[in-house]
Amino acid sequence: MDDLSYPEAGASSTGQLPDGYNHLTHRVRIGHGRAALEVAGAAILGWRMHRLAGVRIDTDADAVPGLAVRCAIGVGPLRAGAPNRVLRTETGPDRYGLTYGTRSGHLASGEETFRVELGPDGAVWFTVTAFSRPVALYARLAGPVLPLAQQAFARRCGRVLAHIAADAG
Repeated sequence: MDDLSYPEAGASSTGQLPDGYNHLTHRVRIGHGRAALEVAGAAILGWRMHRLAGVRIDTDADAVPGLAVRCAIGVGPLRAGAPNRVLRTETGPDRYGLTYGTRSGHLASGEETFRVELGPDGAVWFTVTAFSRPVALYARLAGPVLPLAQQAFARRCGRVLAHIAADAG
């Protein structure tokens, strides 16, 4: 995976976030029980969460390690494409998730891990762990806007998964 735009591949899935980047950790309870976990996990691995959160995804394939995927946010001429590569997936039984990292041409460099886990009490938790820094000039000029947008996206993903999990049960 030598096309990544940063050297610390896999760090967001371990929680050991590297220095020199903006860090994000967002955790929220999205439901209860195995059915909620499994539909939320499928929504992450099948890109449904991203799509319902407003991200255009250029593949119909489920997330698997090595998959190159282009995500796009925004509208019309303000749409920003984001080339990524899936680095890792988790497929149960009590945890599902994916980690993807930025490739050359992305407005930032870094990675994100999206994970759902079943707690011992049956609660289902969604966590986003990320590190990034702006690369493109306009992203650097945006200052704190990029980390705020990333936080808003993490919260939006949590709300989307909570709705999906609620339908499971």
